[in-house]
Amino acid sequence: MKQRLAELKEEHRDLDLAIDALIKSGSFNSIQLQRLKKRKLILKDQIFVTANALLPDIIA
Repeated sequence: MKQRLAELKEEHRDLDLAIDALIKSGSFNSIQLQRLKKRKLILKDQIFVTANALLPDIIA
């Protein structure tokens, strides 16, 4: 699980860099940009779910 979480975080960072580079280049398709942002949001959700699965379920 920890390995999967690290992979998801790395992919999320890579997408962030790709989106920034695409925007800075000025020559991008808005649909392409939307797809990258959507994928980034999906990864964010997967990171959240995976991180929560690693935490112990403690009732205080």
